[in-house]
Amino acid sequence: MHTLRQYQVPLQRYMALMDLQERNEKLFYKLLIDHVEELLPVVYTPTVGEACQKYGSIFRRPQGLFISLNDKGKILEILKNWPERNIQVIVVTDGERILGLGDLGCQGMGIPVGKLSLYTALGGVRPSACLPITIDVGTNNEELLKDEFYIGLRQKRTTGQEYAELIDEFMNAVKQNYGEKVLVQFEDFGNHNAFELLAKYRQTHLAFNDDIQGTASVVLAGLISGLRAVGGSLAEQKFLFLGAGEAGTGIAELIALEMSKQTKAPVEETRKKIWLVDSKGLIVSSRLESLQHFKKPWAHEHEPVKTLLDAVKAIKPTVLIGSSGMGKTFTQEVVETMASLNEKPIIFALSNPTSQSECTAEEAYTWSQGRAIFASGSPFDPVNYDGKTYVPGQANNAYIFPGFGLGLIMSGAIRVDDDMLLAASEALAAQATPENFKKGMIFPPFSNIRKISAHIAANVAAKAYELGLASRLPRPNNLVKYAESCMYSPAYRNYR
Repeated sequence: MHTLRQYQVPLQRYMALMDLQERNEKLFYKLLIDHVEELLPVVYTPTVGEACQKYGSIFRRPQGLFISLNDKGKILEILKNWPERNIQVIVVTDGERILGLGDLGCQGMGIPVGKLSLYTALGGVRPSACLPITIDVGTNNEELLKDEFYIGLRQKRTTGQEYAELIDEFMNAVKQNYGEKVLVQFEDFGNHNAFELLAKYRQTHLAFNDDIQGTASVVLAGLISGLRAVGGSLAEQKFLFLGAGEAGTGIAELIALEMSKQTKAPVEETRKKIWLVDSKGLIVSSRLESLQHFKKPWAHEHEPVKTLLDAVKAIKPTVLIGSSGMGKTFTQEVVETMASLNEKPIIFALSNPTSQSECTAEEAYTWSQGRAIFASGSPFDPVNYDGKTYVPGQANNAYIFPGFGLGLIMSGAIRVDDDMLLAASEALAAQATPENFKKGMIFPPFSNIRKISAHIAANVAAKAYELGLASRLPRPNNLVKYAESCMYSPAYRNYR
């Protein structure tokens, strides 16, 4: 750690950590587990975003498996070349929408590698059971196509049938090679593909999309725990989203499902409390014809509204959630309006990395006179306002997916059901304590993450058994203890 701390530039710290992961895996995970709060922003957002942008220039060794368009017809053979046979988790991307940074093509490999190191450090999945994969179908990023160090295919993205066939061959090869119970996590695919791939493969594979479902689960946990601090139930709130892509609609749907579960009202009813704003303004029923399919359930009766500020004034939400990928969009006027409408406005600025965040923690607390319940996607330092210290929450998927994955693996689950995501949210929310609330924290600190992951895993596994989707029988009596016993810990063997 002393050596790492000598590096002033986060990217150099990232490179040093990646070198360590290649050289001494146990030591890498020991550091990551013992110093999770300090190192998480290095191996994950925000530094991993910069690493992906410069991946070609800092490339040393391939840390994962690259499958390109030229490998069509040979994907099964390529999977068989990976030296590890017993794979439990695959994180796969095609690099089309990396964080809020857009199309980084083949250089998106930094994301699956980073996510899987967190599966191990935070969720205790064995490193040898993790497989990062990037599917290279080209890139539409002109700068990368001209970059002499770009490591991928130098062509525009392939779409349509050829793309669908490649993904289909990949998904079938995965199942053929690793069986029914390997978890495939889709990561940072473009919006249009993400929804279609999830809808198609969740029926036949153990598959989930972290951007749609993982984000939704962690945000729902933040809302449940935030409302414990504020008072009131989920069904009494009014939600307004800026951004109606994978994250926005995924979060909205999970909130609607949880409200429906709590109130026994049909989900079509609970959706009416949730409003979304996209690049063209408020999503309303008069726009129905021109909307993409995943936005249609959110088109409610209302006259057209063009800007976010006007939407806040018209809808009068109690909760404002940003998932737009656009920085500085929660302006002073927007936050002040939220604060004038609500005693304790809940404001989540979720876009990553930090540069794309809708507002900073300091802005949210200052503009709301310290009344906001705030969380962000990337980390912010504690804020001093009016003599009080506020600790902003980080609605980071890293709270959810490692424990979620562990729960699926240890129960031998064969499908992912939305009820498992609700179970994960409830488990995470339950880990936040009144002491956390006093500091304005709606998420428990990351320093306890392995304990939190064990509780999430136990809750997810319990739901898998309850739904009849678990194949590891008999069911262990104490699922939390069983989860802890399944977790990998980096310790040197004693050969004496």
